[in-house]
Amino acid sequence: MSKFEPTKNEKTVISIRIDKEQLNIIDEISKRIDISRNEVINQCLEYAINNSDFKDINKYINENSQN
Repeated sequence: MSKFEPTKNEKTVISIRIDKEQLNIIDEISKRIDISRNEVINQCLEYAINNSDFKDINKYINENSQN
């Protein structure tokens, strides 16, 4: 598994519900690496999508990201 490397990117606003313990962990990560909570969540999602075993979903995402 490759290493998670945080960076800054442009995003769209959405709303999610999240477990309080996960939020505490995300907030601690955010504080330690000095990026926003939002950016930590986005990068975790991107990492999970890019490293998932759902090959068909990744193919769909890659095809649609070129549009």
